[in-house]
Amino acid sequence: MAFCWSTLRVNNMDESLSFYKDVIGLALQNRFNAGPDLEIAFLGDGETKIELVCNKDSSDVKIGSDISLGFEIDSVNEKMNSIKNIGINIESGPFQPNANIKFFYILDPNGLKIQLIEKIK
Repeated sequence: MAFCWSTLRVNNMDESLSFYKDVIGLALQNRFNAGPDLEIAFLGDGETKIELVCNKDSSDVKIGSDISLGFEIDSVNEKMNSIKNIGINIESGPFQPNANIKFFYILDPNGLKIQLIEKIK
């Protein structure tokens, strides 16, 4: 069995696409209408893929506080600076639970926790 993708319901497709493309760095693979009020977009490649689903009839996305998506980055310090420069708040961190990993959290436009992780070599 292979993991395919994580599906995220979003309030605003353009805002969410901008976040996942520009901040996280995922490439847009496909974007299409799946009905008169439903739009779907797939981002990422390889083992990292997400599906964004925007239903224009329902804008009440509920995100649980106990779930997060983690993405590997090159440098926590550099990413924190670039994120602050574009006006995104650091939710928490940075944390370094051991000598091999350092990370911090931000929120996506819908309130989902995003963990940005530097693997220290």
